[in-house]
Amino acid sequence: MEWLERMNRAIDYIEANLTGEIELREVARMACCSSYQFQRMFSFITDVTLAEYIRRRRLTLAALELQRGGTEKVIDVALKYGYESPISFARAFHALHGITPAMARQEGIALKAYPRLSFLNTIKGAEAMNYRIETKECFEVFGIEGIFRVDGGGEPPQTPAKLWEQSHANGDVKRLEACAGALPSFVSHDLYPVQAVCSYRKTEPDTFPYMLCAFKGDGSNTDGYTSICIPAHTWAIFSSEPHPWDQFDRTIDLLYKRFYTEWLPTSGYEQADGLEFEMNGEKDGLNYIELWFAVRKMQ
Repeated sequence: MEWLERMNRAIDYIEANLTGEIELREVARMACCSSYQFQRMFSFITDVTLAEYIRRRRLTLAALELQRGGTEKVIDVALKYGYESPISFARAFHALHGITPAMARQEGIALKAYPRLSFLNTIKGAEAMNYRIETKECFEVFGIEGIFRVDGGGEPPQTPAKLWEQSHANGDVKRLEACAGALPSFVSHDLYPVQAVCSYRKTEPDTFPYMLCAFKGDGSNTDGYTSICIPAHTWAIFSSEPHPWDQFDRTIDLLYKRFYTEWLPTSGYEQADGLEFEMNGEKDGLNYIELWFAVRKMQ
């Protein structure tokens, strides 16, 4: 299938450049998506970040070279796999393998190996997924914007979850809720007033925009907030079963994972620039989640 072929082309490029520079833009180009989209998909599908996968593969190959018992110096192996000093290489090697690079030359020493990843079409889907496809005209949202690194880094580290936490603690969510106005007619009226939208504009290759947002309509007060227009799109909308709040993280992660591993590879659709909404609402006293993915039919 074309989606699987794209993902495997990206892995081919990574594997061919483990001893050189890996351009994330080129990885994403192979997969026909943005750098942010690819890294996000990769993490949900494999349960490991792209950076960690590359690190494991390089240290796996480095260990194999050392174990073969050649005359190559440890510093030469370190440089070959992207480490600027033997100290940084030794630390990374020990963290993965539990031994020093020099010990890897000993006969019978135990090492860890992380094999090359391949994307395959496996049999899944015994459990039903609740989704619908809807086309919506353009609409506007407004709210509190943050720009985040894909790897979650920064000083201090910042993530969308921290933005939610801080905005609840300082009252920003309540203030945005008060400014929201009525929900538009094209969404479920048991949704909360404040939601989140992601990847609605281009930023740096390894960053993405994320906004705590409300729908703009009659009665909305947008003063002091960032406003954006969401173009007309086809949306694949996935709904969770109602659940208590303490199951929120597990529920949303599973919904994302099933979208990327079960629905997207076989649907004949692809994501449109990574644009998506995280919607939350309440039914019968329990929370539920809707994930909206902007999609288009694959050519």
